[in-house]
Amino acid sequence: MAYWLVKSEPFKYSWDQFVKDKQTFWDGVRNYAARNNLRGMKKGDEVLFYHSNEGVEIVGIAKVAREAYQDPTTEETAWLVVDLKPVRKLKKPVPLEVIKKELRLANMDLVRLGRLSVQAVKEEEWNIIMEMAGEK
Repeated sequence: MAYWLVKSEPFKYSWDQFVKDKQTFWDGVRNYAARNNLRGMKKGDEVLFYHSNEGVEIVGIAKVAREAYQDPTTEETAWLVVDLKPVRKLKKPVPLEVIKKELRLANMDLVRLGRLSVQAVKEEEWNIIMEMAGEK
């Protein structure tokens, strides 16, 4: 299993809306690196749900429910989506400012590649985030 992180601005699509919807396709990705990360996601992989711009914190865990397929919001074949399902809200959200202070996360894509909307997360990074969120 692999781990990932997706970003969403809460005023556009919040964790609470995601939970109400019970499942969504992750559309609107228009960056090739982020698209390649979508392509790498496998059914059952776990995903950190990050509120960007507002809140600026990891708030929940999702799972990949369906692997990459053509983005239904565009006819351009370069763009993909995956289906995600919410698993649970974190016991304690993990703010970006706290992540940046954690030396063990200095190489995490969230710290190094701030604008990338879909990111890979190493297992060690996942475990540290879970620890910080009170999940371990």
